[in-house]
Amino acid sequence: MKIKSAWISQVESGQQPSSSSLRDHLNALHDSNAGFTEAFAWNCRDANGKNSYELLADIVNEKYHSHVLDLGCGSGVLLDLCNQRFGANLMLSGVDMNSSELQLARERLAHTDIKFHQGSAQNLDCFTDSSFDVIFCHWALTLMDPVVQVLATTKRLLTKRGIFAAIIDGDPKTAPGYLEVHDIIYKHVQYKYPDYGVFELGDPRVRTAPQLQKLAAETFEDFDINITPITLSFNAAPSILAREAAGFFYASYVLSPNDLSHMLNDLEKYFITSQQDGISCFTMPVNRLIIRGRGQ
Repeated sequence: MKIKSAWISQVESGQQPSSSSLRDHLNALHDSNAGFTEAFAWNCRDANGKNSYELLADIVNEKYHSHVLDLGCGSGVLLDLCNQRFGANLMLSGVDMNSSELQLARERLAHTDIKFHQGSAQNLDCFTDSSFDVIFCHWALTLMDPVVQVLATTKRLLTKRGIFAAIIDGDPKTAPGYLEVHDIIYKHVQYKYPDYGVFELGDPRVRTAPQLQKLAAETFEDFDINITPITLSFNAAPSILAREAAGFFYASYVLSPNDLSHMLNDLEKYFITSQQDGISCFTMPVNRLIIRGRGQ
């Protein structure tokens, strides 16, 4: 379904979109496509066979951590993984601004005591200071604006030795073939909306490691900050890979069904050129951000 929003209208007219229009756009997209990121993210694996959810869950140490928050928890996949691994040893909470995603999360984890809250990452007054040992943010920090306020809120909620860990977009040049797929998608989108990409979702400083390092250091001045580049891969038949890869790009959802069909055809043709035994590969660059408190 083609998403229509004030954010798209502002991009179409060449205006810098506002933070409120971004939130409305994201809510409209997730209301129509709740849970759309989880299948793709779950099947994208690093060289050791781990997906991005597992790369975050690995950070939890039951010896030191008891309270964990998933910021932008979506449909609850990461919380489900943590619950499966650690069960009653952790007190888990999830926050998301979108009611449709939270409904999926509540249904997925109805058998647990996990607490869910609907709200903005910039203002989480429902939690007291130093409430969490670990705060996760799986592929959502890139979309948050203003992001400085998110980082400040995250710091407030962490214990002195707490950890903030996030999966975010990485350097496109580090993943073979990623730019080609990106350019096919954006060619179709920019034919309809020439300024899409000039105005991106969220704060562009989050999208590059040097700027992210600087941004994080300004808020977390007494924390250790580490950014690790990782390449994730998804292997499937060209037609499936085209659909799954396109479905992970928010840009795809501004196209009409007819325009989307043309874009998927071009993606499939691209993946066919590199297939082996009927299987192609799509690689995704990510950064794993870990901000760790030094404590006393």
